[in-house]
Amino acid sequence: MPANTVRLRIKRQAGPQAPPVWEEFEIPYRPHMNVIVALRDIAENPVTRDGRPTSTIAYEANCLEEVCGACAMVINGRARQACTALVDRLEQPISLEPLHRFPMIRDLQVDRSKLFNDLRRVKAWVPIDGTYALGSGPRQSPQDQEQAYPLSRCISCGNCLEVCPQYNTRTDYVGAAVINQVRLFNLHPTGKMHRAARLDALTGPGGIQECGYAENCVKACPKDIPLTDSIAAVNRQMVGHLWGKALGR
Repeated sequence: MPANTVRLRIKRQAGPQAPPVWEEFEIPYRPHMNVIVALRDIAENPVTRDGRPTSTIAYEANCLEEVCGACAMVINGRARQACTALVDRLEQPISLEPLHRFPMIRDLQVDRSKLFNDLRRVKAWVPIDGTYALGSGPRQSPQDQEQAYPLSRCISCGNCLEVCPQYNTRTDYVGAAVINQVRLFNLHPTGKMHRAARLDALTGPGGIQECGYAENCVKACPKDIPLTDSIAAVNRQMVGHLWGKALGR
């Protein structure tokens, strides 16, 4: 292959029930390209490597700064963000596939509604009534702030769920990303108002008890969040919470 081109092999699917097919593309090389730039170049001229016109490729992207989490896909067999996957550092042909643990929409685009619904299930927010001024609110110690900041870096990309053997269509397991958010909001002085409800949500089907401690999640996280630490911390909270309920506290 000429050094001035980039070759990509992309798994495509016209819809949830359509059979998957692989298409190869070859585009001009430019310095500092990432996978999103390559997909945009293909969109400008959607012709396969063998000269066959085809449809544009469906994918998601937004911030291009590894903040929004939208462009998660499987690149050369690894779940990661396409915006920070630099062509110069990838073996060619670059293989692109959608995340496998979420329902297919089209091509590289998947439906991550389950992740967002699970975040609602555990009340992953700070309960503040914004209709009137509430003042400065309770203070948070520097120690708690330091502990919470790494947890707050989650971008809901789903990479940790993609590599989790427990997260699949046969289980309702919420996964590491959601458990980490429970830990984050239980640390918050106002967020802990819903602490008991969050822990109750994790005692039912798909809760923390379904974690198999494979520890794949912490390796796949693009933000280096200590996910296994969060799972252990929430597990400890859960034990105390259940004992309290048993003793009528």
